[in-house]
Amino acid sequence: MQKLKQTLTIFGFILLGGVIFFLVFKGVTPSENKARNELSSNHENQIVMDGTKIKLPEPLTSGGMSLTEALVLRRSDRSYSQEPLSLSDVSQLLWSAQGVTNERGFRTAPSAGATFPLEMYVMINNVSGMERGVYHYDPFGNTLEVVLSEDVSAALARASLSQSMISEGSIVLIFGAVFERTESRYGERGERYVYNEIGHASQNVHLQAAAMKLGTVVIGAYRDEEVENILQLGDEIRVLYMMPVGKLH
Repeated sequence: MQKLKQTLTIFGFILLGGVIFFLVFKGVTPSENKARNELSSNHENQIVMDGTKIKLPEPLTSGGMSLTEALVLRRSDRSYSQEPLSLSDVSQLLWSAQGVTNERGFRTAPSAGATFPLEMYVMINNVSGMERGVYHYDPFGNTLEVVLSEDVSAALARASLSQSMISEGSIVLIFGAVFERTESRYGERGERYVYNEIGHASQNVHLQAAAMKLGTVVIGAYRDEEVENILQLGDEIRVLYMMPVGKLH
C-alpha cells in the first residue's frame, strides 16, 4: 500500500510538472490567453487614434479568394444591406486601391513613372465605431485623417444626379487626382496616364469587393464642381471617380 502511495505521488508530481511546463512555454496563463482572444475578436472595431489620425488594421496580403474566382464574381451592384462594414473592411478596400507594396513605395496599382497622382478619400456612412464624414487615406502610414466631420451623403447623392447608392452604401471610395504630378513629367500625355491609373485602381477595388463578397459600382456621372465644393478637398484635387461599397442583401 505504501509503495502504491509513493507511485501515485510521483505520478502526480510528473503531471503537475507537465502542466507547468506547457503553460510556461505557451507564454501565457489560461486567463491571459482568454483575455488575448477577447481582444483579438474585438480588434477590428477598435478605433486607434494618433493625434488627428485613425490607425487602420493591417490589410491581408495573402490568402483569400483566388483572382480567377473574383473575376467571375465581379459585378456592378447598386443595392446594399444596412449591415455596417468594419474598420478592417475599409482598410482592405483602400489598400486594394492604393496600398504600398514594397519599400520603394510602389502601389497595388501601376503608375506612369511612379508619379502617383491619385489621392484616396472615403466617405463613411455606416462603419462600426466610426463617425460619419469624409477622410483622407495615407497609404504609407495606413491611416485615415478627417477632412470633413459632418454627414454630406445626401448632398453628394444629389450632386451625383440623385444616385441613391451614394447615400445607401456603407462607404463611398472617392478617387481624387493631382494631375500636375504626372503632367510635370509627361506633359499633355500625362492627363491620359492619370485616367489610365484610375482604371487600374478602381478595378482593384471591384475585384477586392468581389473577393470579400461585398457590392460596389463605379460612378462617373456627377456635377464635377458641385461635388468638389461639397467635399472641400482643395484646389489641386480633381474628383474622377466614386465607388459606393456595402454588404449585399
